[in-house]
Amino acid sequence: MRRESNPALAAGFEKAVSDGTTMTVGGTIVKILIMTAILGVAFVYSWIAFQNPDVNYKSALVVSLGGSLILGLLTSFIPKIAQFTAVFYAAFEGVLLGSISRYFESMFPGIVFPAMLLTIICLVATVLIYRRTPNIAGRISRGVFIAIISIGAIYLLGMVLSFFGITLPIYGSGIIGIGFSLFVVAIATASLIMDYDFILKASQYGYPKYMEWYGAFGLMVTLIWLYTEILNLLAKFSDN
Repeated sequence: MRRESNPALAAGFEKAVSDGTTMTVGGTIVKILIMTAILGVAFVYSWIAFQNPDVNYKSALVVSLGGSLILGLLTSFIPKIAQFTAVFYAAFEGVLLGSISRYFESMFPGIVFPAMLLTIICLVATVLIYRRTPNIAGRISRGVFIAIISIGAIYLLGMVLSFFGITLPIYGSGIIGIGFSLFVVAIATASLIMDYDFILKASQYGYPKYMEWYGAFGLMVTLIWLYTEILNLLAKFSDN
């Protein structure tokens, strides 16, 4: 199977161990819907809760961020636990995204709905593209993988430089910042196609049933990344 652009999916599928059951695309879709529902409920809860000035916003943000990172890493390296951790990961991410979205909405009123709508449009568009031209995944896989590694390296460099009071222009709302965000959104969107392809191939190769949760987890990681990058892009446009 070709290299997967989504590190969360690649790490786990390489460690999958057969248990006599078989993963299916339909089963993975059901898991994705379950995780999306949980994330949505947590999102709405945190969105409403953070309107209350008595709610400790920072504590909830730290807990949800920490929970997401810990569960995300554990699930990536131990795929078999995805059937237990994926739903909790979705809940933590829902709280985290709800709080982040609420913050952006307070800074740029009306920004959240367009970000959600654009994320859904990207999701639907990539599904249609993949259904019509499934071989597109093979043509873009290497480029997408290299781009993701490069983006991660740039973000890491930006974090290191921030300790010295240096801010890269990619974080600004100028031409460079907007251009970089457009590029990242494009790569995140392309990653969805790679995720679809990998889930399909894993089902065809007879991976174990529990990997449905892992496939759903990996796809959700990409969708969350895409949504936050679109939110960031729209914020740059609004600020500009």
